[in-house]
Amino acid sequence: MPEAGNFAKTLTELGISKDSHVIIYDDKNGSNAAARFWWMLKAVGHEKVQVLNGGLHEVRKQGFPLSSGAESVRKAAEPYRADKWGWPIATMDEVEKAAQDNDYMVVDVRDKDRYDGVTEPIDLIAGHIPGAINIPFTENLDERGLFLSPGQLKDKYQIKFDDRKPENLIIHCGSGVTACHTILALAHAGMELPKLYVGSWSEWSRNNKKIAKTNR
Repeated sequence: MPEAGNFAKTLTELGISKDSHVIIYDDKNGSNAAARFWWMLKAVGHEKVQVLNGGLHEVRKQGFPLSSGAESVRKAAEPYRADKWGWPIATMDEVEKAAQDNDYMVVDVRDKDRYDGVTEPIDLIAGHIPGAINIPFTENLDERGLFLSPGQLKDKYQIKFDDRKPENLIIHCGSGVTACHTILALAHAGMELPKLYVGSWSEWSRNNKKIAKTNR
């Protein structure tokens, strides 16, 4: 993840100011780049930002026009100011300690085969952080690719988290991107937000840390 100041420069180049209402989508039901961009904007204090439920697939399904003709980007008149990430982030050392402490919970949101160590399409080593549990981010969505209702999400995660404090929860994925989808789901449910382990499995698996696999 870039420094917050560099991200702010990108926002300026994109024409985004503090007052901009930003609506984000991707072609993965909002579960990939859109959720990460949402997290980054909220983490620098941007207020008016939303992710389009269902992403590009839902737009096409609803018959919305996909082009207005000639789009252009105009740099913002004033520089966007941000010097730090304001939302909670966990370090690798913190994750290592938390995963072995029952008062904490480390949540791996990758699909089950990657968590179990059956396959790894991106990183060098398959498996998961010892002590982490698996709640795939895809379970935040229904069969149409839309978010479950806030009530459904809240009921689900309250049971999974088992009364642990939000500051004792750490969410990760492969590279810190789809983990943001689960954090977005928690925000959608009106819950307090956990920490994001930005480095995620990509960092963990490249630093000679212990690796677990699930016996099937």
